[in-house]
Amino acid sequence: MNDIFMVKLHELTVVLYALSVLLYFIDFLNSNRKANKIAFWLLAFVWALQTTFLFFYMLKTGRFPVLSIYEGLYFYAWVLVTLSLGINSLLRVDFIVFFTNVLGFAIMVIHTFAPAELNSHVVAMKLVSELLLIHITIAILSYGAFSLSFVFSLLYCLQYKLLKEKKWGKRLLRIADLSRLEHMSYVLNVIGVPMLILAIILGLQWAYIKVPNMHWYDTKVIGSFIVLCCYSSYLYMRVGKELNGRSLALWNMASFLIVLINFFLFGKLSSFHFWYS
Repeated sequence: MNDIFMVKLHELTVVLYALSVLLYFIDFLNSNRKANKIAFWLLAFVWALQTTFLFFYMLKTGRFPVLSIYEGLYFYAWVLVTLSLGINSLLRVDFIVFFTNVLGFAIMVIHTFAPAELNSHVVAMKLVSELLLIHITIAILSYGAFSLSFVFSLLYCLQYKLLKEKKWGKRLLRIADLSRLEHMSYVLNVIGVPMLILAIILGLQWAYIKVPNMHWYDTKVIGSFIVLCCYSSYLYMRVGKELNGRSLALWNMASFLIVLINFFLFGKLSSFHFWYS
């Protein structure tokens, strides 16, 4: 598979992704079922193109593509599309695909316009390690779960606002009820937290083996533990204190902002997460 074809495939994916998000936005504003259906199938085609791109990229590099921020962003976007399509097919929650893929499209745009030097094959090949691959893959999957949990909390706050202001309409009816939105947000965090714990354990193990003079006060290590504490606090408040409602949804949304800071900023400041810099 030549490089020109790969570039054209990626460009086509971005264009179709943008069109899908636009149609979902039209559906969100006007409750247009036809636009929703076209957007869904466009997104399914985007997923197929993303999967094809990942497959040929793996054939070209001979490894799983998560060893640089350039690769990690693409895999993150693929995870978001996969999870949103899966949940939409199983649960039929309106607007979950739209909100999730606004985030996913933003990740794709960042990936597309990332500086070329971020995609360092030389550095990546030096870092090939099964332990590292598992660590990064699990971490990104946990971020995918947290991303969808954030979207459910966002929909919860939107539904809460519509109910409080008594704005009855098609949009209110199409968003799932508050208890269902809250439950799905909780379930995704229950999945994401243990995956993040495993990712941290594997990452620390790899660092001790491969990185000389690894420090616990490294920004990425501290950031990962902050993320873990935020979501563990969410689970404690939800299960231990039996709290629920809008305040818990806002806590969950704030926790996701910490995830983004940890992914984009702390990785840059880290002394040993240099494949992300």
